[in-house]
Amino acid sequence: MLGTKVPSLGFGTFDLTGNRCLHAVNRAIEIGYRNIDTAQFYENEDEVGNAIKTSGVDREDLFITTKLWITNLATREVLSSTETSLKKLKTEYIDLLLIHWPSVHNERKGSQAIPLKETLSAMSKLKESGKIKLMGVANFPVKLMREAVEELGFPIACNQVEYHALLSQKIVIDYARAHNIAVTAYCPLAMGKLINNPLLIEIGRKYGKTSAQIALRWLIEQPNIMAIPRAENEKHARDNFDIFDFALSDEDTKAIYGLNKNFRVINASIAPEWD
Repeated sequence: MLGTKVPSLGFGTFDLTGNRCLHAVNRAIEIGYRNIDTAQFYENEDEVGNAIKTSGVDREDLFITTKLWITNLATREVLSSTETSLKKLKTEYIDLLLIHWPSVHNERKGSQAIPLKETLSAMSKLKESGKIKLMGVANFPVKLMREAVEELGFPIACNQVEYHALLSQKIVIDYARAHNIAVTAYCPLAMGKLINNPLLIEIGRKYGKTSAQIALRWLIEQPNIMAIPRAENEKHARDNFDIFDFALSDEDTKAIYGLNKNFRVINASIAPEWD
């Protein structure tokens, strides 16, 4: 990711708050996760910060991502909300700061969208000051990635999008790879809809793995792809992490690509027009 080594498997914290989040992140770090994903919208940065602080793991050995919420995309809000995130996360820097959703939601509500250039310029100031190491986006179709990279010339390190075996993101991924942009897959198990998939279960038997482990392995074997499954249950968190001792055959990889149904779990009202 723009010259930075990042663990291909991360730990997602969406919908985890309070002690549930604290315990889940503590356990994840104990298991071996070093890539932790949060967001201002999740309202759990405090708990993530507490887990990091008490983990006993050196800060430089962790890769922490947070995201700017849609109400914090103007210059002043980018700067002030990131300061708040830093305090909550109890860290001097954020490894990766993302725009959580593009500002098209404002146009849909009849108000003026925040220009992408304004948000990215403010993020660049944070990068220059050392408060963030990398800047990126989430839920950006190719049109908006192209605007950020080709028209505005900003160094976008990552685009975080929904990606799993039921949803091909080929157009987005192809563009990202061509411009050295990593892709982080959220909802990598399609919110559980892949667990009972007959093909993944069958392939799993060959490797002594679960359907979820096969789905995650399929993702991280792809170039420049990371995955951030969320798992509150300890067994699931451990199982998700136990995917580094085998490799899928070309035949099995191709078969999993064939599961695509262009099925999207997340299609929020604030979403842009998807590719």
